Amino acid sequence: MSDTILQGPVGVVGFGTIGQRWAAAFSHAGLEVRCFDPDAARWAQFEENRHGLMADLDALRGDATAAGKISFSTDMGEALAGVVFVQENGPEKIELKQLLLAEIERHIDDDVIVASSSSALMVTQMQALCHRPQRIVLGHPFNPAHLMPLVEIVGGEKTEAAALAAARAFYEAIGKKPVVLNREITGHLALRLMGAMWREAIAMARDGVASVEDIDRAFVYGPGPKWTLQGAFISNHLNAEGIEAFMVKYGPTYQAIWDDLLDARLDAPTIEAVSKSLRGAIGDRTDDELRAERDSGLVEILRSVSRHGAL
Repeated sequence: MSDTILQGPVGVVGFGTIGQRWAAAFSHAGLEVRCFDPDAARWAQFEENRHGLMADLDALRGDATAAGKISFSTDMGEALAGVVFVQENGPEKIELKQLLLAEIERHIDDDVIVASSSSALMVTQMQALCHRPQRIVLGHPFNPAHLMPLVEIVGGEKTEAAALAAARAFYEAIGKKPVVLNREITGHLALRLMGAMWREAIAMARDGVASVEDIDRAFVYGPGPKWTLQGAFISNHLNAEGIEAFMVKYGPTYQAIWDDLLDARLDAPTIEAVSKSLRGAIGDRTDDELRAERDSGLVEILRSVSRHGAL
């Protein structure tokens, strides 16, 4: 099934920020991309951003010698005619998502996989109105979606294992780094890991343990580089004579930390405390400047990870 996908056009439904970046990634990998959005202004927005998106990908993966054609339509049937894979990027509202997936099905063949970019919704709920729910999967990217390699894949109660395997093979073939969850869980995989760390970071900023700048600095210059290359488990495995020795040696310390972890609620005082500290960390830099620095730095980091990463 994955070979068939790579031989045909890919559909992108929902052409906002995520959809546009998916389209750039698919095109750069040599695939024809057919995009749909009810708002025609999305195409004009993409045309403004296209050069920068493709330049990012050129810097990361090398110049695209055979970039695929990207087309756009406000008619879903026209956009999805003949596609062999669909990346859906609709609003994060379950009722709308259910209707959208059912509508997509009316315009594609029965063996076409539909992957949703949803960041939080459950696939079992999303596929409830589909006539072929077995081919509905989650294909959740990380922002900026054209650069970040991770794609989280998970199925619902009615998703077939073959659909998960085909989705994984497809994303791997275009240069992504997919992970497959064995069961549904709120927030999927990476967001839960981020959420656990961020809860503690917010609580420490709220309680004045350290500034937002120093909390972020502690991660960037502490575990961040090693975890970027090797992840937490392999990194800790190398911090002792194996992971078993590490957990025995440092287990009491981590248990003491876990027992003392703080709690956070995003109430008004917490939001204000974090926002005030963040404004100090940002200083006079604009969001556009920070975003440009991030994307440029990501290219360099990801190129290094592709050469030296353990995973």
